[in-house]
Amino acid sequence: MRKQQIDHILGSMLEAYEDVSDINITVDKPTQVESSGVLKPVSLKPLIDRLTPFQTEIFALNLVDNDRRLTKTLVTEGSCDLSYQLAGKARFRVNVFSQKGCYSVVMRQLPSRVPTIEEMKLPPTFNKMTEELNGIILVTGATGTGKTTSLASFLNEINEKKPVHVITLEDPVEFVHSQKKATFNQREMGTDFDEFSSGLRAALRQAPKVILVGEMRDRETVEIGLSAAETGHLVLTTLHTVDAGQTINRIIGMFEQEEEKQIRIRLADTVRWIVCQKLLPKIGGGRVAAFEILGSNMMVKDLILNGETEDKTFYDIMRNSRAFGMMTFDYCIVEHYKNGLITEETAMAYASHKAVLGRAIDAIKASKGEKTTSIEGLAIDESYGKSL
Repeated sequence: MRKQQIDHILGSMLEAYEDVSDINITVDKPTQVESSGVLKPVSLKPLIDRLTPFQTEIFALNLVDNDRRLTKTLVTEGSCDLSYQLAGKARFRVNVFSQKGCYSVVMRQLPSRVPTIEEMKLPPTFNKMTEELNGIILVTGATGTGKTTSLASFLNEINEKKPVHVITLEDPVEFVHSQKKATFNQREMGTDFDEFSSGLRAALRQAPKVILVGEMRDRETVEIGLSAAETGHLVLTTLHTVDAGQTINRIIGMFEQEEEKQIRIRLADTVRWIVCQKLLPKIGGGRVAAFEILGSNMMVKDLILNGETEDKTFYDIMRNSRAFGMMTFDYCIVEHYKNGLITEETAMAYASHKAVLGRAIDAIKASKGEKTTSIEGLAIDESYGKSL
């Protein structure tokens, strides 16, 4: 199979539906795309009802394109990451992986231009976050929730306003930033450096003001990232965690028990913001992002140092600090429900505290004159306890 044939297949799949986010090549399934969060089959000519192991392997190996490093990684680790350019149409972040002795491919389509904070409709707190001069900003969430896109919008804002040196360490490079006020050097794992830890260590000698680390994958990377934040750099990075408390615990869990106190002190001094993201199905199709945002203040530092208790939690601080740009998932979800973006069922399914969110939804319904319960016909039994 030649590159022209791969490009023809990818182009046909992109045009099959609107809002295509992913392309999925899996054995015993037809060629599929993910549109608005749902996998949908794509009919190609000639028609392929079920992909064979040979077809998926040929497709995968053509994307790897005889790259020795990628081939070694795929064989030894079972998967590899790369980027792919469909000339004039799209760029993809690609993961090739083995399953049951066969190869599968998932390709995430990347926007052709870097979106702005306003275009992404991110919370106003993101503009406030771009004013930070040092420390660590963590953007967390499950795979495919838009962490990379949010960070790209964040960096674009810095690019528009600040004449600073920005170094990004990515696997692979997803958004290509043009040279505006800031000076960008974007480095790709495998091509420009071998591991995030070594790339980050080298970045400290390259005089950046802002460093983007694609993911804090191991203890060594976290340790160097903390050192960079402590020495006056602004470090942006991601973790696969679902809320602020779990993010702190995940980082602490990378270290030995006897190091816990020291790591808590370093985190309390360096963490500036933790942003957690989820994507919710939207009424009428598409998805909408929900955010949990935790900023740094004396109460937050105390919880990082000493841990959460029943009386003091990160959730309570975020709920009571909306005036300072913080928010809980529940607050953001309620706002989406109030604005008619999501259904009540979706809101309850993604809630952090269902009882809290349920009361908020009932209050919104009551203000609109809607029923808040399905129970009807209740009345006082005035005859109860009286003799006939």
